[in-house]
Amino acid sequence: MPSSASPAVGRALDVLLHLASRPGPVPGAALIRDLELPRSTAYHLLTVLTERGFVLHYPDQHAYGLGVASFEIGSAYLRQGSLENLGRPVARRLARLSGTIAHLGILHGADSLYLVKERPAGRTRPPSLVTEVGVRLPASLTANGRSILAHVSSAQRRALFPAAESLVLRTSSGPATPGELEDLLDGERERGWSWELGMITEGMESVGACAFDHTGLAVAAFSVTRRADVAAGRPDDLAALVRSSAARLTRALSGSAPPGWFRPS
Repeated sequence: MPSSASPAVGRALDVLLHLASRPGPVPGAALIRDLELPRSTAYHLLTVLTERGFVLHYPDQHAYGLGVASFEIGSAYLRQGSLENLGRPVARRLARLSGTIAHLGILHGADSLYLVKERPAGRTRPPSLVTEVGVRLPASLTANGRSILAHVSSAQRRALFPAAESLVLRTSSGPATPGELEDLLDGERERGWSWELGMITEGMESVGACAFDHTGLAVAAFSVTRRADVAAGRPDDLAALVRSSAARLTRALSGSAPPGWFRPS
């Protein structure tokens, strides 16, 4: 229950916790009923939280869900705590086994944010990449980001990539519209991993696969990047290593993946 000293703050937190506990957007009327809030109070709180980015309003559903600001707070917790610490040794192992540069990244709004970058031991001149720790790149273009986007709700994707807007391109390759992105994600979700060739940097290819937290949400992804012109083996070979790394992190997080998700094909 909210503290009598700061009822508005307590009620706002109650709203956020309630939205966080639901698998999808919550109708305003249901939220008012479940939290036993006065209608005027509830909609005032939702308006303020929406303006600050903590809540997203879905007018077509008359419903509300968590916004990007809420996601960023959760991402900050993961960056400062278990995710980076647990993921770094897994990324180091992935770099060693694959002989390529390995990353651990998360979604940051509509971008991929890289938390960890590991180079394979013994490689004196690894390829120069823009994917340094702390760098943000359009998630629609990165294998890392798309592997996570494939598992967020369609409502969240619509909020991140409005249908009326074109998507950012860095090269001549990549999905240019939300519709093209959805088609790409459908195939990658079915396959279990994401792949990009030349969408971030000409001549470079990346393979990515996501890890899941205890609630079943895709919270992070591993990816590997290499030069396409000298690559040995197919992307499928890298995908097995990347998916294995994602499974390791999922277990370390006491995560819950979709049934059979990490079963070898």
